[in-house]
Amino acid sequence: MPDRLSEFGEIGHVRRLPVCAQQRGAAHRSLRGSMGLSRQHAIVIGASIAGLCAARALSEFFERVTVIDRDELPAEPVARRGVPQSRQLHFLLARGREAFDELFPGMSDELIGAGAVAADMQAAVNWNFAGHRLRKAESGLIGIGLSRSLLEFTVRSRVTQLPPVTLVERCDVMDLLVDPDLRRVTGVRARRHADGSVGSALDADLVVDASGRGTRGATWLEALGYQRAPEERLRIQLAYQTRSYSREPEDLAADFGSVYAPYPEQTRSAAINAVAVDRFMVVLSTCGGEDLPAREEAMVEFAESVGGHDIAEVIRTAPPLTEPVLMRFPESIRRRYEQLDRFPEGYLVVGDALCSFNPLYGQGMTVAALEALLLMSLLREQADDLAHRFFSAASGLLDTPWNLTTSGDMQFAHVEGEPSAEMLEMEEYFQRYREAAANDAVLTGALLRVFNLLDEPSRLSEPDLRARVLQATGRATAPSS
Repeated sequence: MPDRLSEFGEIGHVRRLPVCAQQRGAAHRSLRGSMGLSRQHAIVIGASIAGLCAARALSEFFERVTVIDRDELPAEPVARRGVPQSRQLHFLLARGREAFDELFPGMSDELIGAGAVAADMQAAVNWNFAGHRLRKAESGLIGIGLSRSLLEFTVRSRVTQLPPVTLVERCDVMDLLVDPDLRRVTGVRARRHADGSVGSALDADLVVDASGRGTRGATWLEALGYQRAPEERLRIQLAYQTRSYSREPEDLAADFGSVYAPYPEQTRSAAINAVAVDRFMVVLSTCGGEDLPAREEAMVEFAESVGGHDIAEVIRTAPPLTEPVLMRFPESIRRRYEQLDRFPEGYLVVGDALCSFNPLYGQGMTVAALEALLLMSLLREQADDLAHRFFSAASGLLDTPWNLTTSGDMQFAHVEGEPSAEMLEMEEYFQRYREAAANDAVLTGALLRVFNLLDEPSRLSEPDLRARVLQATGRATAPSS
C-alpha cells in the first residue's frame, strides 16, 4: 500500500520517528500471517485520549498507525481548542489508573512525577450523598488528581515514541473510502488546513473514529447506504464550571478532595480536588437550567447551599489562578452499533463518539482506556469480523458506567424518561445504603469500588452487604441481587 501522507507536504507538521521499516515489518509479519488479513496501516481519527489509547492498542498489530487531528497539538501540557473540557476538573478513577498502567507501563509514576496527586479514594476524600458523609478508611483504591492537559500530553508523548505511530496535525477527515461493493472501509479522504485542498485519499486496513461527540460517522455511513445506529439519549441539562486555586503549603497534607453530590431534592452540586501539589480545582454544577454564579460572593453562597463549607472556605480565602470556565453538557448519548444487522468491516467507533456520559461521574477517560484494552484483546484473538466482535463486547463494557449515570440522572424531575420499577426499587435501597455507609467503612468501600468501575453494581445488593444495611437502618430487606 502506498504511503500517501507524502501528498500532504508540510500539512501539518507530520510527526515521524525514524524507524527501520525492515525491523518494523519483521515484528508484525508473523502476527499478520496468523490473522490471515493484511495489517499494514490503521488510521485513527482524533488525537483525543480515546484516540491515543486506540493508537497504542493498534501499534502492536499494524506496521503503521496514523493519528489525524484537526488541532495543532501543543508541545507542552496546555489546553487546546479542540478539547473545550480540558479546562474542567478531571481525575483518574482507580480502575482508570490501572488501565493506563496496563497500556503504558509506569504511567502513574510518570504522572505523579510531573505533579499529579495520588490518593486513597476512601481515606482522603469527603464523599457526601443526600446529607450523609460516607465513612472514611484506608481502602487501597488509589485515584489520581490531575489536569486533563497533563494526562493527554503524557499519553501523546508516549504514543509518539511508538515506532509505528505518526501524528498528523491541522487536518480534517472529510469522509470514508470504501471498496466497490461498499462492504469494507478502505481509508479516508483528508484535507489539510494549510491550503484548503480538495483532499487526498489515505488507504488503510482499519479506520477508528475517535472524533468525540461531534463525530460525523453516522452521516458518513448513511451516505454509503448504511443505517444510523440506534441511539439512547438522556437530556440532563447539566452546566458546570471550574476554577483553579492555589494549594498553599499548609494544605498539602489536607484532604485530597470533597464531593457534594446532587440528589432529587438538590440539583446543585460542588466538588474540590487536588490536581497538583500546588493547585486545587473547584467545580460547581447544576442541572435543569439554573445559571451558575461567576462572582466570588455568589460562588461562596452556592457552595454553602449544598453543605460544602470546606469548598466555600477555599473560594473565599485561596488565591484564584484562573477565571471560572463554564461548560454545558445537554445530554448523554449512547450509540448502539451492536444492534445493527449490517455494518462495514474496517471501521470502528470508540470513546465519546460511541458513548458520552454525564461527566460528573468522571468515567470517560477510564472507559477510553478500557476500550483500548478490549481492542488489543480482540486483535490478539483474530482480526476477522472485528467490528461485530468489538461492538458486541464494548456494549457489555459500557453497560455499567452507562447504567450508573442514567439511573442516577433519571431520579431528577426535569429529566425525561420513566425509571423502571427495578430502578425505583434499587434507588430506595440505595437511599438506605448511603445512610448506613455514613457509619460503615465496609459499605463505603464497596460503593466506591463500584463508582471506580472495579465491581458491578449488583455487588451492593449481595447478602453480606444487604445484611449490614438492614442492621444499620432497621428497615425492610433490600432487593435481591
